Amino acid sequence: MSEVPPRRRKRKGSQSRNFVDWKQLITIGIWGVIALGIGLAAYSFFSQEPAPVASNPTDSSSPPAVASAGAAPGAGLATGSPNSAGNSTAPPTVNPAGATPPSQVTKPVKSAADTQKEANEFFANGVIPELQIQISDADLQTLRKAPTSFVIGEQRPYVHATIIENGTQRYENVALKLKGSAGSYRHVDDRPALTINVDKYQKDLTFHGLSRFHLNNSVQDPTYIHEWLTSELFQAAKVPVTKVTHARVWLNGRDLGLYVLKSSFDSSFLKQSFGNSKGNLYEGGFVQDIDIDLEKDFGQGKDDRADLKALLAACREPDLSTRWQLIEQNLDIEQFLSFMAMEMMVGHWDGYTLNHNNYRVFFSTGTGQAYFIPHGMDQVFGDPNASVINLPSSIVGAAVMHNRDWRARYRERLRELLPLFSPADDIQKRVDTIHARLRPVLLKMGAQVAADHNPKVKDLKARLVARATNLTQQQSLPDPRPRDFDESGRLVLTDWKPVSETPDAKLELVELKNGPQAYSIQFLAKGRCNASWRSKASLGKGTYTLHAKMKADRISTMVEKGQVTGAGIRIEGMNSDNLRRGTVNWIPLKFEFTVTEDIRTVEFVIEMRARRGQVWFDTESLYLTRVE
Repeated sequence: MSEVPPRRRKRKGSQSRNFVDWKQLITIGIWGVIALGIGLAAYSFFSQEPAPVASNPTDSSSPPAVASAGAAPGAGLATGSPNSAGNSTAPPTVNPAGATPPSQVTKPVKSAADTQKEANEFFANGVIPELQIQISDADLQTLRKAPTSFVIGEQRPYVHATIIENGTQRYENVALKLKGSAGSYRHVDDRPALTINVDKYQKDLTFHGLSRFHLNNSVQDPTYIHEWLTSELFQAAKVPVTKVTHARVWLNGRDLGLYVLKSSFDSSFLKQSFGNSKGNLYEGGFVQDIDIDLEKDFGQGKDDRADLKALLAACREPDLSTRWQLIEQNLDIEQFLSFMAMEMMVGHWDGYTLNHNNYRVFFSTGTGQAYFIPHGMDQVFGDPNASVINLPSSIVGAAVMHNRDWRARYRERLRELLPLFSPADDIQKRVDTIHARLRPVLLKMGAQVAADHNPKVKDLKARLVARATNLTQQQSLPDPRPRDFDESGRLVLTDWKPVSETPDAKLELVELKNGPQAYSIQFLAKGRCNASWRSKASLGKGTYTLHAKMKADRISTMVEKGQVTGAGIRIEGMNSDNLRRGTVNWIPLKFEFTVTEDIRTVEFVIEMRARRGQVWFDTESLYLTRVE
């Protein structure tokens, strides 16, 4: 048997001519793919432009800038936008042919000082940005189902959105929700007011240094100048206020027109205004005073509202000597007097002083005192003859003005602030500056839009002249006195004004068959109704009874804070003890209360708080009597 020749040992690393080492080939292939990927990534990185943090409207890649004509250096800006109907509706081109796609804003690490500086420069530079907002269909449905009215403990939902600024700067995954109350609230398919929370889903992401901002539709200000103008006036009076500018807005390609863009009440605002942000910031809800558990916007510690309760207790302390001491401990008196004087002088009838609405209150841990901050100043300067010496009905305002020394200081503060308003030359020049700044944007929206805006600005300037004259005249008027009752011992209450937190509630003065006129409140939509008619009167010390006759039809009640609601009468600051539900036919109602001060402005409320129904109050039945 022949021997099998021995196998020739190959040298290490050698291969036979026909042998294939698959493991080695696979390894070589993997390393080749990795090398190719690294090369492509490096090419992509070094060939593209770096994404700027904030857009520069003067860059060649940006659309033409809309610049301010004589904008005040460092001043906050403000105003609103006309309805977009009939305007040029084409949004700015996001990615024109051959241009670089919108760059995603990065999240660089910045100091608080740098962030604040960037925000200040944005509001001072006079440029009006163009903002395209994109929301998915599913998120649009969420917004359509959102609550239309403000209810304590019930939050409007945030949805995800993308914002493209000036066609070049892209902010991905920002949070957006609807805002506004009765008057300013609009559904998402209309011209909604919006809150943008930039860093809710992406920590440290900002929009020109802002972590949150608001887009107000300014539907209650046809001039779109009120917010900016009053912001400047409050700043001049050393009262903290948020900054204001403008933006033109599109939502899913739909032109919404010009908006007021406002900074928010956040930690950076508190630090810049008060030196630190340690404390609690509360939002004044719709026509809600400090006797309500106000929603806390910001703050550390327990949510027991101990600071609010302490201020409330101080204002209601029976012993006057103790009351003044407690108020001084819990409130910065000088700041509050300036805040109150400015609200009255600009005619902010829907603010805290006159309507306990549209405000924030900050309790500083450093001082232990409260500071009031104005908000929602789109309906100012409406009545040139609005009183600045009538006593306020708000809890803190009434308590402070009951102190004779503080009231004298308030009258002195009115005189000190008068040069801001009179003569009216300077304030009119500011209006011209704002108008000139807005005009290029309005012309871009349409020549008719710009033309329609002119007479509205002219009317505002005329009201400012009239207001200046009236404020000068009021300096010499005496303090108000209590109202007189007639020979029958009655004080007939007139001048009732509708107040509604619910957009779908219908409030009107109606004619009744075979009867007098009546103040009606009707709510037949889904949700809940909080609506009322209100009147005020200055009363002296004593006990009084409020009278009314009421008819109700199928009032469906609800439970708020453990209490069943309905329709009835009361005064502001007290709960009603005469609420009715279901259907009733012209029943008399009475509400007794006591005034402990020498003079006090009392606000009377005839209301319906329910899920559904209608109520009528006989206009001839609304009067006061004294309790002997």
